[in-house]
Amino acid sequence: MNARSVQRRYVLVKADRLSTESFADATGLHPSVVRQLVALGLVEADRDSRGELMFPVSQVGVVARIQRLRRGLGLNYAGVGAVLMLLDRIASLEQQLRLGQRPPEQD
Repeated sequence: MNARSVQRRYVLVKADRLSTESFADATGLHPSVVRQLVALGLVEADRDSRGELMFPVSQVGVVARIQRLRRGLGLNYAGVGAVLMLLDRIASLEQQLRLGQRPPEQD
């Protein structure tokens, strides 16, 4: 290689985390709305070494679910949070029933 040659790097592995801007592009939301969803606890995100939000790719599906609930039922974000919590609880109970486990008693 001579001094004029250019080194190129190619990503061979899909990214498992998305920046705020990439996540906003993937979900069709404005970055400020994305940050609001994180602040409300509706979307999970971590921070990188610079303090920037990084989103697991799986959270794109969570946002799609949030958008369906808001459009379909006209819920505000608090209502969406309650419905998501209930849907997750139902899914957990159904899985326990399929496995033949008895759900824990609730107070």
